[in-house]
Amino acid sequence: MRSAFDKFISWTGLLMAVVLLVAGGLLWWAHSFIGNQVDEQLTMQGITMPEGDALAGLPQADADALKPYAGSALDTGPEAKAFANHYILVHMNEASKTDAAPDGRTYEEVSGEFITMTPEQQASEEGQALAGLRQTLFMGNTLRGLLLYGYAFATIGTIAGIAAIVSWVGAVLLLALWGLGLRHARRAEKEATAEVTGAAPLTA
Repeated sequence: MRSAFDKFISWTGLLMAVVLLVAGGLLWWAHSFIGNQVDEQLTMQGITMPEGDALAGLPQADADALKPYAGSALDTGPEAKAFANHYILVHMNEASKTDAAPDGRTYEEVSGEFITMTPEQQASEEGQALAGLRQTLFMGNTLRGLLLYGYAFATIGTIAGIAAIVSWVGAVLLLALWGLGLRHARRAEKEATAEVTGAAPLTA
């Protein structure tokens, strides 16, 4: 009975090890696929991370966040996040700030202000400047969204890679336990046989 139970546990462990090996392979495929897609899509944008004077005009915290990537091609998730949050957003806020909104205005706020203007006001110099700002914020939000989506997918890819490694490590441990379980089952069989025949129990 004890031997049968040991074998059952061992073969169950082997089955789980196979599942983990397959899962690890699929997770690693996802990791590689996502990584390649993110790199390809970001590279197609042809963006170079700011450096030199482009960093000097930024608030210190934003410049510090961008310095590790200065001058490199934007082709990774962390670079996409840094460029979106510490370069594009900073310029959007700078362009849209007023005395009433010193930290900048959102696209919705500027667009709402433009829409409430009369046609004559929209055609004025002030109205055209607001229309230009509206378009700038729309484009900035669109690019930020795409870059942050790239960062999100890159993060998912990284997590998939870590999960694949963990799965493989778990599979190796289960395979080791499977081998030890079979060994223990054989030993239990020998001990049971020795007890039935009246011989001294085997210890190895």
